[in-house]
Amino acid sequence: MSDAFLTLAQTDKGLTCFFVPRWLPNNEKNSGFQIQRLKDKLGNQSNASSEIEYNNAWGYRVGEEGRGVPTIIEMVNFTRLDCIIGSASIMRAALGNALYHTAHRKVFNRILIEQPLMKNVLADLCIESEAIVVMLFRLAQALDSTNEKERRFARLAVPIAKYWVCKRCPGYVYEAMESIGGCGYVEDFPFARLYREAPLNSIWEGSGNVICLDVLRAIQKEPESLTAVVEEIAKATTVKNEDFDVEFHHFSANLVQLTSKDVKALETESRKIIEKLVLMLQASLLLRSSPPAVANAFCASRLANPHFNYGALDSATDFDAIIKRYWDKS
Repeated sequence: MSDAFLTLAQTDKGLTCFFVPRWLPNNEKNSGFQIQRLKDKLGNQSNASSEIEYNNAWGYRVGEEGRGVPTIIEMVNFTRLDCIIGSASIMRAALGNALYHTAHRKVFNRILIEQPLMKNVLADLCIESEAIVVMLFRLAQALDSTNEKERRFARLAVPIAKYWVCKRCPGYVYEAMESIGGCGYVEDFPFARLYREAPLNSIWEGSGNVICLDVLRAIQKEPESLTAVVEEIAKATTVKNEDFDVEFHHFSANLVQLTSKDVKALETESRKIIEKLVLMLQASLLLRSSPPAVANAFCASRLANPHFNYGALDSATDFDAIIKRYWDKS
């Protein structure tokens, strides 16, 4: 569906990045660009995907020959942000539908959204959505900057966020779907499409394990990127939150081990490393920019004793304030 493509191909000096247009400068079609078939996908039907073959296709070299991966990563970080935004949007749409339905649905003569257990689930979904949105805007700010420190921050922060947000999306959509009940599982409602769409961004621009290997590459070859992320997280230490302070202490102590372990051990534990990094980053951003009701509930439920089934927030949580915040911003 595009008029040009960035792609990697082997040259005498190794993997190199090329810009391959669909049309040549003389307005003739690039005949070496050949579509083998369109893919019949699970979802994302309105966006055509294909398998292609280059047969003496014409293209420009982009960047240094043999340095294709570092060259294309500059573009990939932007499209990974697109994946984060896409997943965040799907989750926001699912949340909006869940809140609207439960605000108008009566069960046992009570509005569903006013019942304690449902309120717990919905507040938890609101917290998750806000943590993702505040992080994606911080990433967009970094990618839009020409500052070198911001570039280093984005180099590591974007892939860890892409890994986490896109993996959270399918379960989130399912939980929102469940709050509607059986109607959520029929094609008349929007959840069928949202649910089919939900896994895709995690596969695009590097699936889970590919992202993990890229994060390890960044930590090993550009250690200043890890330093930039840690410094961003540390900005929240001025905000008093016991859960965050305790976890930041453990987190800081473990950083030495993170950089000293051998590559094989790091690779085995890389998913756990990424999850800790991204949760600490989200907590830091929420503590600095969101109301205490949201930030404190996030830290209590995601840091010290993380739960990843929605609806297990502590009973002392200010559910009404969290849910009202969504309505006020919609």
